[in-house]
Amino acid sequence: MAHPSTYRPRPGEIPTDPGVYRFRDKDGRVIYVGKAKSLRSRLSSYFQDIGQLHPRTASMVLAGASVEWTVVTTEVEALQLEYSWIKEFDPRFNVKYRDDKSYPYLAVTMGEEFPRAQVMRGAKRKGTRYFGPYAHAWAIRETLDQALRVFPMRTCSAGVFKRASQVGRPCLLGYIDKCSAPCVGRVDAEHHRRIAEDFCDFMAGESTKFVKRLERQMKAASDELEFEQAARLRDDIGALQRVLEKSAVVFGDGTDADVFALADDELEVAVQVFHVRGGRVRGQRGWVAEKEFETVPEVVGHLLQQLYGGEEGEAVPREVLVPVLPEDDESLGEWLSGLRGSRVDLRVPRRGDKRTLMETVERNASQSLARHKVARAGDLTARSQALQQLQELLELDESPLRIECFDISHVQGTQVVGSMVVFEDGLPRKGEYRRFIVRGQGDGEDGAPVTIDDTAAMHEVLTRRFRRYLKDRNEPQGRDEETGRPTRFAYPPQLVVVDGGLPQVNAAARAIEDLGIVDVSVVGLAKRLEEVWVPGQDFPVVLPRTSEGLYLLQRLRDEAHRFAITFHRQRRSKAMTNSALDGIPGLGEVKRKALLKQFGSVKRIRAASAEDLLEVPGIGRSLAEVIQRELTGAPAEPTVNLMTGEIVDEHRERND
Repeated sequence: MAHPSTYRPRPGEIPTDPGVYRFRDKDGRVIYVGKAKSLRSRLSSYFQDIGQLHPRTASMVLAGASVEWTVVTTEVEALQLEYSWIKEFDPRFNVKYRDDKSYPYLAVTMGEEFPRAQVMRGAKRKGTRYFGPYAHAWAIRETLDQALRVFPMRTCSAGVFKRASQVGRPCLLGYIDKCSAPCVGRVDAEHHRRIAEDFCDFMAGESTKFVKRLERQMKAASDELEFEQAARLRDDIGALQRVLEKSAVVFGDGTDADVFALADDELEVAVQVFHVRGGRVRGQRGWVAEKEFETVPEVVGHLLQQLYGGEEGEAVPREVLVPVLPEDDESLGEWLSGLRGSRVDLRVPRRGDKRTLMETVERNASQSLARHKVARAGDLTARSQALQQLQELLELDESPLRIECFDISHVQGTQVVGSMVVFEDGLPRKGEYRRFIVRGQGDGEDGAPVTIDDTAAMHEVLTRRFRRYLKDRNEPQGRDEETGRPTRFAYPPQLVVVDGGLPQVNAAARAIEDLGIVDVSVVGLAKRLEEVWVPGQDFPVVLPRTSEGLYLLQRLRDEAHRFAITFHRQRRSKAMTNSALDGIPGLGEVKRKALLKQFGSVKRIRAASAEDLLEVPGIGRSLAEVIQRELTGAPAEPTVNLMTGEIVDEHRERND
């Protein structure tokens, strides 16, 4: 690999104009294409200290051997040129936000003499109208099957059409009135084209006029006592309504829009888009791609560029709704408007029906990312590869078949809790998860536990976990002698992962070493750059961002964080709803409500005298004294045990 300094251009050579740049490797292949408002500013950012660059960016500049640029007049031209070059060179460091599969469309070949409705994939052809995309081809066939009752247009291939013309006999659809049979001359080309145009108008959202027209015809046939014709028209109306039911109405004003939503983590982003035409959701598509080093606005910008780059005309809707605006939203809007031939509104919906639909698309994106993670985690080959990579990259003595991950959660040092999650063979073992209430070491002046930081809390949690392991491992076959139940901490992990950087890792390692355990490895996963820290090392281990090993560590870290924060919220919620009246001996729920009704707050109850408390129904002299003592912290009067003559402090005994 060449060091960037060997091919770095002098700053004075780089123009400040907008343009597009290309990085090439030593073999002359284009490895990255980008655009910039100012070429000098953007290119200079690539040639700073390697240690300050994102790992993916550092890999790219190290793999490069030269950089070249092309100056353009406007940012819109830069968008067009960048899209062309990405499509031409397919650079390996450019993330592709278009899925590799081809979604099916309902296509009507209006460029032919006798237009044909069919399922079509791949590149769009000139003179053909497209509707969709659909998730499955069978959904298009179901739609066609219903719509052909009302719009009997041709669906056969050119060979079938030609053969029917030669023999003078239509296909089966012609006999059951689902095709107007232009092949045998039942209708001429002009009549058949009108049928195809009506079908396109119906699919484009102008459905109401066709339903109303059929209703008028049905009523007229009924008035003329042509009941068989009226029944056929009734069935046709039902067929159109079934077609409409398959596409939900989301906007009442006939809006044409594409609604995008993203769900992302450190490595991947799930994209979902709903295609709304005529106020109805006509299609949906989604995919998961690598996010790499891009921010969400950059992802949105590249996504729109790649999705619409090869489109034109009606394929670009009047509105494009996105979760966040891209950095160059004005130039992107101009570019989209140029593709469509009229204004395209690129914006973020803030309220109303469009915001509601955006939330629905966001839920679909989140579920898509979750399904992708589960599917990837369930792949035995990927799990085996992940464990092997961790063993090699972290230089472990054996494959970490059991991995435990620990996390600490608190708010400004209060309600500190810890979590332990367990993965065995790359899969979570939720029955082995454990939660810890961090007690802290020592008491403050007021008797409360001293507030501790993350490292002290991590040390305590690891100490408690492995101290219990040392105790449980001596039990026969890992079972308690008295109950016969499996002991909780009898099995040690091969690898301990903590959520944090070097301080947390050192605290965890120190806790394990203090207990004399030497066969457990410890690492930490820091969230900022996803680097892996090893105790005693000044520099982290950087795993490849696309590696299965890093993906497994991230799943562990995220699961431990989820488990810890859920427990912390439960304790915080319980602490906020607890009352000082709870736990007072002899004070049940009814009497607590009576006290609060009488005085209005615990503060007033604490300030009340015993005589005031006696006025509350159900409160006697002895209970009033207990309430005062518990709320004010006053010591109880010592009592004498008549059997032994011993003086007993009941309050102290109860607290002990």
